[in-house]
Amino acid sequence: MSGDGEGKAIGDGWTAAEIPSQVGRRALITGANSGIGYHAALELARKGAHVLLACRDKARGDTALIRLRAEVPAASAEVVLLDLASLESVCAFGAAELALGEPLDLLINNAGVMAPKKRLETKDGFEIQFGTNVLGHFVLTAVLLPALVRAAVGHPLRPRVVTLASIAHKQGRLNFDDLQSAKNYGPMVAYRQSKLADLMLAFELGRRLRAAVPPISVVMSVAAHPGVANTNLFQVGEFSAAERVVRRGFGVAIGVLLNSEAEGAVPTLFAATSPDVVDGGYYGPQGLLEMRGGDVGPAKVAPQALDQAAARLWSECERLTGISLL
Repeated sequence: MSGDGEGKAIGDGWTAAEIPSQVGRRALITGANSGIGYHAALELARKGAHVLLACRDKARGDTALIRLRAEVPAASAEVVLLDLASLESVCAFGAAELALGEPLDLLINNAGVMAPKKRLETKDGFEIQFGTNVLGHFVLTAVLLPALVRAAVGHPLRPRVVTLASIAHKQGRLNFDDLQSAKNYGPMVAYRQSKLADLMLAFELGRRLRAAVPPISVVMSVAAHPGVANTNLFQVGEFSAAERVVRRGFGVAIGVLLNSEAEGAVPTLFAATSPDVVDGGYYGPQGLLEMRGGDVGPAKVAPQALDQAAARLWSECERLTGISLL
């Protein structure tokens, strides 16, 4: 922030129009077929990036790609199939991506599952929120790190890993005795834990990258949150017809009073592209308890997200997945 009230604070009034040229850059966005992921893909494509829309459902991905090209006819974009709820799928995708020999400039870990009423599991037997939001992205980052390092060599802009957290992390707690919520499942309790874990791992990734030798140390790790936005997280799940109507109305109210999907994507785009971003930073909207946008700036971090338990969480992710990262 600038001092003495002079000048412009970081991110004040920042919009997608301020994204620097992304020509020549490759960006992978998980969950890019809808919501914040789609709008992040749209704006990066508008600025010239080659965008990989990572989706688990080909039909939905193709529909999103048609929509994107209708809005940006010259877009360079493609759909890639990736199921974060299957470590086999993540590893297979990573192997195929690395085999291309292409650099990856941006990895935006955006996809997420939010508060299903019943405890569900991934294909590997993990609680679906922890397994998808945390472990799926942890493994994806690990397998794609060599492609990010490729982008660190001979390129003026540093490659970045952007992790989507949430203001919900402030109420989150890590329960190492029950990370999979097998003993006691609460939909929002498990969601908050997953978002706290995402933020802690983003910070820990940044620390480990900075401690590594070049060119690995050139890769940045930053985090962002959308505030409260009208995304399909509020509507996707096992709900009755009446519940769906209520949730859809709730989403419309959020879009009017707080953030639309496009507005919710602004902090992600800022974290992914702005030259003002600090390595290891965490960014979000600055209005009304960080729920509403307009400005983008440093987001508030709950004390538990800075706990030294991050190293323990990292080790636990490696143990659960069998994949080592840094």
